[in-house]
Amino acid sequence: MTALASRGQLRASFIRWALFAVPVCLLLGVLPGRIWTADSEWFRALAKPGIFPEPMWFGIVWTLLFVLMGLALALILSAWGARGRSAAIAVFAVQFVVNLAWTPAFFGAHQMTAALGILLALDVLVVVTIVLFWRVRRLAGVLLLPYLAWILFATALNYEFLRMNPAADGASGGSGAVERIAI
Repeated sequence: MTALASRGQLRASFIRWALFAVPVCLLLGVLPGRIWTADSEWFRALAKPGIFPEPMWFGIVWTLLFVLMGLALALILSAWGARGRSAAIAVFAVQFVVNLAWTPAFFGAHQMTAALGILLALDVLVVVTIVLFWRVRRLAGVLLLPYLAWILFATALNYEFLRMNPAADGASGGSGAVERIAI
């Protein structure tokens, strides 16, 4: 066969991949939050930074971001034969695993320093993923820009939590990690 795929074939391939990638990204992305939640004594006892948004926004934003990540991945998965496709998929998978590691580090182990390190690594990996996606399909790279903005915000937020609550870093969550004294 010497002809390229038709627009209809390309669109059908993208739709099939999107029907796979979006639910997988959503399912895997939401799972850590179901296991390790922000509703713990340890987290409630932390001093909250001024930039900490209303908790309801986290679910809304992450749902939207996981959908955008799934769509971006579907664009790359449907780009059969594109130069750099395999590398883009591999780096996406690595950054996704690193993303999933943050929740158990922060909420599960209460390791704010480790969680900050995970976010710094994720910042770099997402930039690399955007560059690789952009080279394969420009729209795929564009779809990841809100994700980059949010994790940069999350990095600043994690830093602020650590700065404001140094004694809570690595503390067990049994009876509350922070003692507050009102004067």
